[in-house]
This record gives sequence, structure tokens and C-alpha cells, in this order.
Amino acid sequence: MFKTLVSRCCFLVLFSCSLAASAAEQRILVYGDSLSAGFGIAVSQSWPALLGQRLKANGSRLTVTNASISGETTAGGRARFAAALTQFKPTVVILALGANDGLRGLPVDAMQDNLAFMVKLARKSGARVLLVGMHLPPNYGPKYTEEFDAAFRNLAKREKVALLPFLLEPIALDQDAYQADGLHPTAAAQPKILDHVWRALKPLLP
Repeated sequence: MFKTLVSRCCFLVLFSCSLAASAAEQRILVYGDSLSAGFGIAVSQSWPALLGQRLKANGSRLTVTNASISGETTAGGRARFAAALTQFKPTVVILALGANDGLRGLPVDAMQDNLAFMVKLARKSGARVLLVGMHLPPNYGPKYTEEFDAAFRNLAKREKVALLPFLLEPIALDQDAYQADGLHPTAAAQPKILDHVWRALKPLLP
């Protein structure tokens, strides 16, 4: 009887520790390009870093890992995505790639296929996905820009994942919100981007 009680107590302790460890290891993986990597500003000022601070302030056990790389395309992201999932084991993936595909005029179909691959792989791993879209300036021509915008909507609908249509929507028309290159948001603009992402992300949080 004593041995049985000891065994049960040990099991309960181990089970409780396992649950605590599991909760402590829950992670949001931000997987994007320079718009998420904090290009031109301190990494601590980027919206993913601010997201981590907000979660901590709210008492959440979720941590944020920012695996974004400046200049990354969906093809580059696809090539390293499986390894990132294995390494970080995220609960939620914020997939924010595609801007560089558009700026380089790469085929929209290929971009969508790459994003679809990553969405499916993330979901197969058990992670929830927030797909983050981007808009292109009109000088790329109406046909290409329309196809580009539609790719994110169509993919989100087809794969039934959450969509944030345009990462930079809250600052899109504010010239002062961008650095000298006119492409990358300033540090002062990052909280606005975070608030925008937060509204789409919050329903996905455990």
C-alpha cells in the first residue's frame, strides 16, 4: 500500500512538472523578413520584441522567437522552415513573408506555393498559423499587384488559417513612419504595427 501511494505521488509530481514545463516552453515563432527583423532599428524596438514584452507584462508564459531575416523570400523561408519548427517547436507561427517576392517581381504562383508549404508544415506540427500579407505600390502594375494581394487571401481561405491582410496598414499613408529608404518602419512606428498584429493574433493564443 505504501509503495503504491509513493508511486502515485511520484507520478503526480512528474505529471505536474511535465505540464509546467510544457506551459513554460510555449512559443510564438515570428517568421518573416526585414519588416519583422527590425531592419535599421534596435532589435529590442522591433514589433516582435515588443510582442514579447506585452505577453510578459500580461503574465503570459508564451515567449517570442524572432527568426526573421532581412531580404528573405518565401523560397528562402521554405528552405529553412522545417529546421525552425524542429528547433523552436512553436505553438503559434506568425508567417510574414512575401514582401521581397513582390519587390523582386517573382512569380505569384511560386510565392503562394511556398507559403502553402509552410502553412501546411506548421499545422502538421501542431502550431496555429497567422498568415500576414503585404501590399505592393502601384508602380508594379495593376495585374501583378492584384494577383499578389489575392494570393494571401486565397491561401488563408483555402487552408483555413487566420489572415492579417496587410502588415503595414496602420502606417501605410504616414511618410513619417518610415526610415529614409521609404520601405522600413521607424522605431516609433513599431507599437502601431504591434497593435495591428495583436488584434489578429490574440484569438490564436492558448
